[in-house]
Amino acid sequence: MKKRIVVGSRRSKLALAQTRQVLELWQRRAGEAGVRLEFELREIVTKGDKIVDVTLSKVGGKGLFVKEIEQALLDREIDVAVHSMKDLPAELPDGLVLGAVPEREDPRDVIVTKNGRTLAELPAGSVVGTSSLRRACQLRAFRPDLRVEWIRGNIDTRLAKLEAGDYDAILLAAAGLSRLGWKDRITEYLPVARCVPAVGQGALAMECRAGDESLREWLAFIHDPVTARETAAERAFLARLDGGCQVPIGAHARVRRPSGDQGGADDGNMPVLLTGMVGEPDGSAIIRDSLEGTDPAETGRLLAERLLAQGGEEILKRTGM
Repeated sequence: MKKRIVVGSRRSKLALAQTRQVLELWQRRAGEAGVRLEFELREIVTKGDKIVDVTLSKVGGKGLFVKEIEQALLDREIDVAVHSMKDLPAELPDGLVLGAVPEREDPRDVIVTKNGRTLAELPAGSVVGTSSLRRACQLRAFRPDLRVEWIRGNIDTRLAKLEAGDYDAILLAAAGLSRLGWKDRITEYLPVARCVPAVGQGALAMECRAGDESLREWLAFIHDPVTARETAAERAFLARLDGGCQVPIGAHARVRRPSGDQGGADDGNMPVLLTGMVGEPDGSAIIRDSLEGTDPAETGRLLAERLLAQGGEEILKRTGM
């Protein structure tokens, strides 16, 4: 059996790298099952890609890096889209579904410095670059003596600015550096207790049309139920808060994989431990809490309700959400 699939992806270096990696995995696993898959890669420029001189929190709106790709799906110009899960809004357009969630990369944030100093070792007044309100909020809470400066551009552009001396350190996602083969640039992995990651960070989302049953069957070759449970809890948390780019929100779910599991095993009852945060953009207040449950969506919703009751609702109101 042979099938040609048109795949949509953002044009950035990281997006293309992670798309090619997941397609290679998909092709290999399908081949082991006797299915021959051939791919045509379609590069799509999104609104978020065009905005390079303004922080995304000032642009507003959701789906800045996915809307054009989703429209291509709805228009049947592509068969499946590969997204970074953290770019995907909590609610999908009618007619589109998550066809598969591959196994996740490391979801943590990292710090990269020129001189090898960790976050705690950076001198007061050091300039730290980030494009994320969530990272900036938690950094300011931990090290209010540092200067946070906004930085845009792809990963290699940000690393170049660091090397040029524009910044003393930059905050990035571990997954992006790993997928580009640059793990050796990482100075320090930030623990979740200090810096709660973005919803879906490190995970990919394979989005397709709801009615494309044969494609959804083939996508099962790369679906990881454990990662799907984790990201479902995080996305339910985000959906209840209805948060966008204008407020610092983070969530990290962890499922205890069965011993020896290499992905794909799930009896549907593995507990999910979910940690969430909501904060003031200036870091003056951060609300964090954790909850464990066997229903990912319910766990996400209940944890969001708990944070709202602890002061998160007031924070959301103050930020205009």
